[in-house]
Amino acid sequence: MTTKRRILLADDHALVRAGIRALLENLPDVEVVGETGNGLDAVEHVRRDPPDAILLDITLPGMNGLEAAARIAKLDVPTRVLMLSMHASAEYAARALAAGAAGYLNKDSAFDELATALEEIFAGRRYLCRAIDAEQVQQFERRASTGESELDALTPRQRQILQLVVEGLGTRQIAARLFLSVKTVESHRIQMMHRLGIFDVPGLVRFAIRNGLVPPEAT
Repeated sequence: MTTKRRILLADDHALVRAGIRALLENLPDVEVVGETGNGLDAVEHVRRDPPDAILLDITLPGMNGLEAAARIAKLDVPTRVLMLSMHASAEYAARALAAGAAGYLNKDSAFDELATALEEIFAGRRYLCRAIDAEQVQQFERRASTGESELDALTPRQRQILQLVVEGLGTRQIAARLFLSVKTVESHRIQMMHRLGIFDVPGLVRFAIRNGLVPPEAT
């Protein structure tokens, strides 16, 4: 009997997760072993019980999909990341691959393409959805390889706090979400602003969007 590939779903919309689960149930060689709507939970699930693949939404509360993919890539696990997004964007695809994703799939893709994407990443190859120009992705990758990202100025914790600030959470809410003291969050936030030279929330929002930390519609 063939062992099924174990898949985790991470999307902040329950109806979307239900739809993807229903599609995957039509594939004989995969099974959905869990689902979550939170980026932090997705990383913890992979750390605790690594699936063969995670279908990871790019827009997640707590920690966005790009950051989650980067953290998963640092874990000593065989999990392959297939990024899901509303954006058929070469730039977002390049960012996802740079973060450690094995593939990038637009949510408007047909079911057969989802099956193909899974087949490709399980075979150890990377996959870009058909709606994306692979040459443009390579251009973004070449451009990124010539210099550091603005996000490199921030620590992983500062990037996490930046996303929560952009999502509209206050200092006490961030502290509760991350199990940190209010004083620690304030310290990270001040250091973050000084490193970026940005001292207001609208400026932080623009920075986050420009660097793909959050997509425009998430703000």
